[in-house]
Amino acid sequence: MNRVETALVNSPLRRALQRFYETPALLRLGGMVAPGARVLEVGCGAGYGTELILRRFGAARVDAIDLDPQMVARAGRRLAGHGDRVRLAAGDMTDLRAALDAQDGDYDAVFDFAIIHHVPDWPAALAEIARVLRPGGRFYFDEVTAAALATRGYRWLFDHPTHDRFTGAEFVAELERQGLRVGPRWLTRIHGHYLLGVADRPQPTPDLS
Repeated sequence: MNRVETALVNSPLRRALQRFYETPALLRLGGMVAPGARVLEVGCGAGYGTELILRRFGAARVDAIDLDPQMVARAGRRLAGHGDRVRLAAGDMTDLRAALDAQDGDYDAVFDFAIIHHVPDWPAALAEIARVLRPGGRFYFDEVTAAALATRGYRWLFDHPTHDRFTGAEFVAELERQGLRVGPRWLTRIHGHYLLGVADRPQPTPDLS
């Protein structure tokens, strides 16, 4: 992210949007996480979303990563009062083994507060999320689509990848391709510019033979 977007992401306006719009919308679509849930947040920034995951979604523990070590340090200061309920790391969300030693099925839920549109290889990011979700686990996502990134404001003010960006339908289709089930639990806003939704990893079908 460039300086303008970094300032916006850490602004009271962005925090208000997360608290009063995105969080209620995701709760309506997917509900709270399971009691005792171990949760991953990708792209945690300064840790405001991590607080919401703990307080509003009911996570017991959150592992949170960000590519920028300075943001991880800021998150550490914000979240210090939560003690060992939070583990922070600097790392790339397309390689969660390296960043967090994350094994297959380690997490009950994963949260994406508008970070995957920054990732050049976004299908690889979704594949990692699918890998670390346990059967029955849930992925909460809030994203910015290609339609928004193509607007003059985004092109002038922000620094995003421009190749192979996704529409809302393409993002959902890739989740389904990775074995996650979305169904009707997604919506777009402002002419398809913004996407919110919930996906889950289905439980394995019992072998009745």
